[in-house]
Amino acid sequence: MRIYITSVFVDDQAKALDFYTNKLGFEVKHDIPMGEHRWLTVVSEEQPGGTELLLEPSEHPAVKPYKNALVADGIPVASFQVDDLDAESERLAAIGVEFSVKPMDAGPVRMAVIDDTCGNLIQLVQMVGR
Repeated sequence: MRIYITSVFVDDQAKALDFYTNKLGFEVKHDIPMGEHRWLTVVSEEQPGGTELLLEPSEHPAVKPYKNALVADGIPVASFQVDDLDAESERLAAIGVEFSVKPMDAGPVRMAVIDDTCGNLIQLVQMVGR
């Protein structure tokens, strides 16, 4: 068994697409019109056949309170691994990505948390203790 798709709820699919592709560097895997919204997935450029991230519209009534509670408590909704957290953080900061947690050591990892501009916090992790 493998993870095929996981999702992140986004306030605006077009804005999310811009952030996840132009800022984070993911590639579009599927962009299929579905009425008012799209089946919109992105994948890592490094693993185009890997797990897809569905940029899911935040339409369900339970989503807004859920997202607001996570952000208020500083809890990331997803975690992405990077090879060099400091270099990636510098690159992202230079293009205007906002950090809620600057790069820091956290046990066997270095981590930071960014705002995806679509209502979510995203954790970036570099494995260092292996």
